[in-house]
Amino acid sequence: MSNNLRNLIRLTSLLISILFISCGETECDCVSPPEEAMYFPPITGTTWETKTPESMGWNTTNIAGLDAYLTEKNTKSFIVLHNGKIVLEKYYNGHTATTPWYWASAGKTLTSTVTGIAAQEGFININNKVSDYIGTGWTSAPLAKENLITCKNLLSMNSGLNDALGDTVTPNNLQYVADAGTRWAYHNVYVKLQDVVATATNQTWDNYFNNKLRNPIGMTGAWVTDPTALSVYWSNSRSMARFGLLALANGNWNGTQIINSNYLNAATTTSQPINLAYGYLWWLNGKSSFHLPQSQLQFNGSIITTAPADMYCALGKNDQKIYVVPSRKLVIIRMGEAADSSNLALSNFDEVLWQKINAVVN
Repeated sequence: MSNNLRNLIRLTSLLISILFISCGETECDCVSPPEEAMYFPPITGTTWETKTPESMGWNTTNIAGLDAYLTEKNTKSFIVLHNGKIVLEKYYNGHTATTPWYWASAGKTLTSTVTGIAAQEGFININNKVSDYIGTGWTSAPLAKENLITCKNLLSMNSGLNDALGDTVTPNNLQYVADAGTRWAYHNVYVKLQDVVATATNQTWDNYFNNKLRNPIGMTGAWVTDPTALSVYWSNSRSMARFGLLALANGNWNGTQIINSNYLNAATTTSQPINLAYGYLWWLNGKSSFHLPQSQLQFNGSIITTAPADMYCALGKNDQKIYVVPSRKLVIIRMGEAADSSNLALSNFDEVLWQKINAVVN
């Protein structure tokens, strides 16, 4: 036997030994199965693929407890998506898959997203001052102070305007308290971004929103003016889930980039150094501290301690919720009346709800 042949036999034996050590002598499982592609429901119609909690290995015995809690807390709808497919979908108190409901402040994230689309199309620059687009005098602040306020300040809630004068955004209600960028306060002044987009694009806000966001991802719904003259979005629950799925997919809808992923990443990252738990109209979990609406106090820890640290959220009055959890490929929707006597966007309801969700979702 030649030396070359002996060496070939030794090498083959060595490779076989390594293969058996790595994979076991009976069945090789060292190659992972292909990752499931993210699913997107069709733009039209009611088709939406599902998967069962059992197929996910979830603790199905705890679904009843989650369901009872949602019922007790005045919920109208609850949806859980995993990688785009519906795993849980529940409706309560006569609410159905086609019933519209208001997003309240959860709809701020729609304004954030469409602002980003207008920026990527070159109509606006979020670092420019608001008055570049809608003119001066939109506040009661001294002109020099008004001109400090950029579109990014409105996205980040650090305009420096007084948040204690009510919900309307007339100039009389938009008064100077501090220089833009130096004070964080949850304020309806963000809605001026809709005026910025409308003026810059030479379209109505509704038309631009519908053409650039609502229609391309198959949402339904409309903006409705409330008694304070603010536009509030109303839609069915699946439309809210579609928007959450767009966020989970980094702004891409089934191969079409709706919103630039770099902008969306910035929107779901701390936007200023005062409230670490706030991006561009998105709430961020897992930060070391946070501020709450109507408060200048800083609280230590994460906004929802029972939820995953990488979660970001759209939160609205009376507990309208979009939770997006990239690490678990989850989108969770809750619509309904206020869960308890507090009607704030963020309350103890979130803490307990996530305890119930964690008891189901592995």
